[in-house]
Amino acid sequence: MNDSTPIAPAGETAAERPYEHRELMSFVRRSSRLDKRLQKAWDNYADTYLLDLPQVGGRELSVAPDFRFDRAFTERTWGNGNPLIVEIGTGQGENIVAAAQNNPETNFLALEVYRPGVAHALLKAGKYELSNLRVAEVNAPDLMKVCESGLLEEVWTFFPDPWPKTRHHKRRIVQDALAAEVHRALREGGLWRIATDIEDYALHVHEVMDGRNDFENAGTITVSLPTEHVSKGTADTAATLPHADFTESERFDGRVLTNFEKKGIDAGRVIHDFSYRAR
Repeated sequence: MNDSTPIAPAGETAAERPYEHRELMSFVRRSSRLDKRLQKAWDNYADTYLLDLPQVGGRELSVAPDFRFDRAFTERTWGNGNPLIVEIGTGQGENIVAAAQNNPETNFLALEVYRPGVAHALLKAGKYELSNLRVAEVNAPDLMKVCESGLLEEVWTFFPDPWPKTRHHKRRIVQDALAAEVHRALREGGLWRIATDIEDYALHVHEVMDGRNDFENAGTITVSLPTEHVSKGTADTAATLPHADFTESERFDGRVLTNFEKKGIDAGRVIHDFSYRAR
């Protein structure tokens, strides 16, 4: 995804405008091979938990632009009209599975592009017999484009790929184009929650989000960050750069401490939490 990805007018979905091919993606497709345990989980639980969404011909992980991810579809899929939370990049499903267990009156949708991660989420959903969780193996911006306006309660993006090299920053998932689609999909007052353990990505989030008129930074704490970007080879110079104060959020209580986050903490990285409220 890049900053030139067309932004739909308010209330318009991809079904109402021509399909545009995204040249830059926020991920590189890894091996989709599953070991025996994960293949068994796929075979046992995909029919129950995996959404079968129409694709654009020849483009893996896409969502057809004439598909409507709307209230009627979600009520058929989940069997109720409960609030819906979508996690972009669910990893192995630890966060969203725990959330689904703890919030049975809320529906959850896990979006993931790496098949082993999808299979892990299916395995956990089946293990706990979660009726309020579904999983989709799709490119998240594609699904956001066809989402009905105001459908979502919250969107979560926890620890996205940092793309640390400067020339790759345009591949980061948090971009203006996605922010516009997320805003349209959220109900008024709905939240986009973001977390990262990469300081430079935190600066990137502030640059994308803090100046927008359609979101309000709902944070309550002040953090100091460099005001210039660093790259993979220059990250150790960040402390010497000019700094400024930014507003962020306390750690989100609804996010469990995963092994991935714990490794970041153990490595001395600071966790940055954000909550942006749709205006």
